[in-house]
Amino acid sequence: MKKLLIMCGSGIATSTVVAGKVKQWLADNYSDKVQVFQSKVLEEVNRIDEYDIVISTTVVPDSIKDKVIMGLPLLTGMGIDSLWSELKAALEA
Repeated sequence: MKKLLIMCGSGIATSTVVAGKVKQWLADNYSDKVQVFQSKVLEEVNRIDEYDIVISTTVVPDSIKDKVIMGLPLLTGMGIDSLWSELKAALEA
């Protein structure tokens, strides 16, 4: 089972919106194959390697940028197909 972290600046507002959309997409496409966690960037930056996939709605430190899928398309609707493709590739890797 893959571990997916969804994070934002506070771990409450935008990550909750994104988590709801991602959980629905996962239920439709990858049910029971992904465990979803939600938190804030500052709590997770040193534990990022504990997760297989990370989606963030806020700026992340340069040291972890290559491990993070930017989740803003889930808030704006722009570029959402690309985000789903990137998430699918990460899940199937």
